[in-house]
Parts: sequence; C-alpha cells; structure tokens
Amino acid sequence: MSPPRPVHIALYGAAGRMGRSILRAVHESTDYALAAALVSAGSPLLGADAGSSAGIAAPLGVALHSDAAADLSGADVAVDFSVAGAVPAHLAACVAARIGLLVGTTGLQDTALEAVARASHSIPVLVAPNTSIGVNLLAQLIEKAAALLPRDYDIEVFEAHHRYKQDAPSGTALQWGEAAARGRGETLGAVDLDRRGTREAGSIGFSVLRAGDIVGEHTLYFAGPGERIEITHRAHDRMTFAYGALRAAAWLAGRAPGCYSMADVLALD
Repeated sequence: MSPPRPVHIALYGAAGRMGRSILRAVHESTDYALAAALVSAGSPLLGADAGSSAGIAAPLGVALHSDAAADLSGADVAVDFSVAGAVPAHLAACVAARIGLLVGTTGLQDTALEAVARASHSIPVLVAPNTSIGVNLLAQLIEKAAALLPRDYDIEVFEAHHRYKQDAPSGTALQWGEAAARGRGETLGAVDLDRRGTREAGSIGFSVLRAGDIVGEHTLYFAGPGERIEITHRAHDRMTFAYGALRAAAWLAGRAPGCYSMADVLALD
C-alpha cells in the first residue's frame, strides 16, 4: 500500500517570520509539500530558493516569486501570512484556482473582510487570528467563564509582541475579547487603547506592549470584588503556530465553500 499523498501548500508571505517558520515545518514533515512560495514584488529574496531563504540546509526546490496567481494549480490549499492589504488579491487568486485559503494575516480591515465573505461563497476560507491549539482552547474557556461570572467583573486583555508587529491589539487579543463578550451574550464594542479616566464596571478593555523580540504573550483578566482570575498563553517559538497552521490547512483542503475558524478545525463548537 502506497503512503498517503502529502498536502501541497501554496504559501503567501513566505519571507516573513511566520512564513519562514511554516517553510521549516513543511521541511520537517512528510505530510506536507510546498507547491508555491510567494513574497512581495519588492522583496530582495525574489528568485531565491524558499528553503534557503528560511535557513534550511537542503533547498526545497521552489523559488520565491511575487505572482499571486502563479503556480497555484499544483496546490491543494493556500496559507496566507502576508499583510492585510494583500489578502483580497490572494483570495481572488485562490477563487480562480478553486482552492481554499487559510488567512493567518491579522489586522484585516472592512475591505478584506468583505473579500473573505465573497470568496467563501466559492471556496473554503479559514480565518485564524492565531493557529495555536492552546490559544483556541483558551478562547473556549474564556467564553464559558464569562457566561458564569457576574457581569460587573472587569475584563482586561493584555498582549505583548515584538517591536515590529504593526496591528494593535493583536488578532488573538481581539479573538479573546470577542469570546468574552459572546459568553455574556454581547458583541464586542469599539476598542479604545487610550484608557484615561475612570472605568465603567464590567467593561472589556485592552492593553498592549510592543518590545524586543517577544513572540507572543496574552493574558485575560477577570477582576471582581476580592479576586482576580488570570488566563495566560505564552508562545516561546513561532513553530507552534506553524504546526497549527499546517494542521488547519490540511483540514481545510477539499472542504465545501464557506467561512471556517480554528474552532471548526478542533471541533470545539
């Protein structure tokens, strides 16, 4: 009996921190193969071997290129860890190629979210602010805790990342805030990082740190009379996100059109 065919991945944002981690994860496993690796048109790495660009000793035999629609015919699914502004073009390319897309890019604005909604009528799209299994398990715990705790408990989401991260709060922080609001039967309101003045009891707030090379830390606080509950996740290596992204991509490949989440991948709902 022949071994199962590996899942062929097209990777957007291959030169970024997460892109390089995913390339290493693909190299480590026989369950996945690299079909295409894409970078921005201005990248100095254009034309380089994807494996060499990620510091892998053995070349992967796939050159980095910038054509969002090129070479997708050999892919079973695409993974996007590029920049928010590029996501609509990547969705359009995947619709044309009839393959699903995992969107790991955060900081999506209305234009990109509308593009996700449109594309999900034609292909499977998985929006994952964080592909760590632990982070997504904790989101479920947060939702349940918020449903059980008194409504006057203040909720604060603190997150810390490296100095180069552009969006704030992080996608994971917003995911946790939305889970807390959902547990209360509410919708997360506008996020304001200017926290001067007194605080309304039971409100959901966010705090942000950008410094050094912090991979990612998130803590959600439930603070009430006489007690404080803390739920924390600390990532020490981006490979944990890379492994989760590949697991999610394999799950997404061949799915029916629709918009999915990591909760679907992990069967948490």
